[in-house]
Amino acid sequence: MPDTVKTRAYRSTVRAEKARQTRRSVLAAARTLFVEQGYERTSVAQVAAAAGVSVDTVYAGVGRKPELAVAVVDMVLGSSDEPVPAEERDYVVAVRAAETAREKIAVYAGALRTLVPRTAPLLEALRRAGETDHASARAHQTVMDRRAANMLLFARDLRATGELRDDLSDRDVADIVWSTNAPGHWLAMQSRGWSATRWSELLEDLWCRVLLSP
Repeated sequence: MPDTVKTRAYRSTVRAEKARQTRRSVLAAARTLFVEQGYERTSVAQVAAAAGVSVDTVYAGVGRKPELAVAVVDMVLGSSDEPVPAEERDYVVAVRAAETAREKIAVYAGALRTLVPRTAPLLEALRRAGETDHASARAHQTVMDRRAANMLLFARDLRATGELRDDLSDRDVADIVWSTNAPGHWLAMQSRGWSATRWSELLEDLWCRVLLSP
């Protein structure tokens, strides 16, 4: 009996690891295709073929195309080959470790210089798809709501330094940060010839001027 239990546990572990490897292959394929040919022109069938699995496997392991897009965004934000929870991302850890509000803002703005240009085109495509597809609209709204919640955590982290303006609530701070680092804001500035570095420096300067006490 004990040997039977061990065998079952081993097989279960092997299956779980195989499922994780398959999921990573699917996400890697989706990321490559989204980057190379865009969200609109990429199909789940293409992702499945690139990953060497069936379409049903993609659906079971990750989901449909909107879920693939969200998972790829989380991969980019986490600098990983798998989606990473916000609190475990390297830049979030670095922001929380910084001591002053200005240091926290500088760390965060610096991270956005790389992250937003990589994720904004995909999120904008997901938003456009949501104009005619309810699943895409829900996925895009989920990302936007999650961003807002994370910005509230950032605002509370800044508040703990004692350097924020007293006349701004945490919600005010979160909304200001949320709106100015939005994908659409970056894409608009990019269309005016701004580089990612210049944009991130603008955010740092703007947030320090607007959010912090004189």
